Amino acid sequence: MSVLALFGLLPLAIWLYLLAARGGYWLTRERDDLGEPPEPASWPSVVAVVPARNEADVIARSIGSILAQDYPGLLRIILVDDESEDGTAGIARALDTTGKLTVITGTKRPAGWTGKLWAVSQGIALATCDGAPEYLWLTDADIAHAPDNLRHLVARAEHGGLVLVSLMAKLACVNWAERFFVPAFVYFFRMLYPFAWSNDPKAKTAAAAGGCMLVKRTALEAGGGIAAIRSAIIDDCALGRLMKAQGPTWIGLTNRAFSTRPYADMSEIRRMVARSAYAQLDYSPLILAGTLTGLCLMFVFPPLATIFGTGALRIAGSATWCLTGLSFQPMLRFYDRNPLWGFALPLTGIAYAGFTLDSAIQYWRGKGGMWKGRAQAMAER
Repeated sequence: MSVLALFGLLPLAIWLYLLAARGGYWLTRERDDLGEPPEPASWPSVVAVVPARNEADVIARSIGSILAQDYPGLLRIILVDDESEDGTAGIARALDTTGKLTVITGTKRPAGWTGKLWAVSQGIALATCDGAPEYLWLTDADIAHAPDNLRHLVARAEHGGLVLVSLMAKLACVNWAERFFVPAFVYFFRMLYPFAWSNDPKAKTAAAAGGCMLVKRTALEAGGGIAAIRSAIIDDCALGRLMKAQGPTWIGLTNRAFSTRPYADMSEIRRMVARSAYAQLDYSPLILAGTLTGLCLMFVFPPLATIFGTGALRIAGSATWCLTGLSFQPMLRFYDRNPLWGFALPLTGIAYAGFTLDSAIQYWRGKGGMWKGRAQAMAER
């Protein structure tokens, strides 16, 4: 066997490892509609905290869905208007006919804080100053919820003694860009943070999805509160690590929370990924180089070997490409996509490698962690 053919076995070995030994990340076993827990005898109090900055186009669906929760316990809602310029606060106030919603205007963000976390911290401060709730429901302004979502979140937390329950909100997957990139985004997130490992109290891996997180208030306070992660760009996973140090956590896929924000084209998805990709690599050029090399081995070499190789090299490339596509099938089914999209995963992976490089370039240009006009990674340079 030639040296090139032996080299062609390396991507195959990488994929065999990923599929067999990385927590079954490619499966969709961690879902909130599988093995639903019983309801508690009594329902604890909850305050939903929603940070919002220029969300006029989506805030009505988000806040409206929280107001419509059929939660049997006490539920209050705090919207923190983070210096919006589009009337976000007024739209939200007009929705409240129950007195459950409080809208506050956020103050200027102090040095060392990201904008979202500063807004969240202000909401939590208000929530706990008058009748501290047992749980805080941290949810984004572009996430809508089924009427029974909070009920199921609390039931899971109470039944399992969990300090954090997080749901990976289902993203929009309608136009060509969303169909091409969104299922792969969730697939890659699970590859980085296998949900089975995150849900295992004995494993070091910890993750959360920022769109929907139910947090035990006393555990958050014991961990130092939101201030303990105030500069985090990947704030949801930072919160996951903070909370897992206090007790068991759970994260899963869901159809009960879904994004109301469409991605019109590839450039919008690129911006979403580039905001945090280089932060994931600890802003290290060396790790960036290693990551890009690994992605090329995983996604570029197998199709090239299949198309242009011969003999053992072509066999290894074909086997690797097939494994790649098969591993993508559970996520494609979850998003109701055609199974043939699995063969496009290498191309999607190459695009995400480009987004990661772009993330590093934006950071080097002083625009790292860009969100709503703010370059929030500057404090970490």
